[in-house]
Amino acid sequence: MADNQEPAITEDFLSAALKTRLNATHVEVTDMSGGCGASFTSLIVSPDFVGKNSLKRHRLVNAALKEEIARIHAWSAKCQTPDEYAKEKAATGGNEGPPMDGTNAQGKVEGVTE
Repeated sequence: MADNQEPAITEDFLSAALKTRLNATHVEVTDMSGGCGASFTSLIVSPDFVGKNSLKRHRLVNAALKEEIARIHAWSAKCQTPDEYAKEKAATGGNEGPPMDGTNAQGKVEGVTE
């Protein structure tokens, strides 16, 4: 019997896919599920986003990761052009990263019990 197992969805796997499929110049992916690969948040910087509104940017990302998104529980993306990213980085003093709203210091989503 052939092994047709799909690759595990990890931060590194999604980062590499986004860089390749969206010509991304900067990608940060964080597994919000404690390593089980069920929930991810991301920051994606790509010149492909220039001239596109937020909805069109997210549609590009969703199309690029169609198969992967179908296999995970939750996905959120912050999509920026290189210029937007540079301006935000300058304004925040370099404190970049994917949105972590609702996440405590241990990387767990608040309000969730195990």
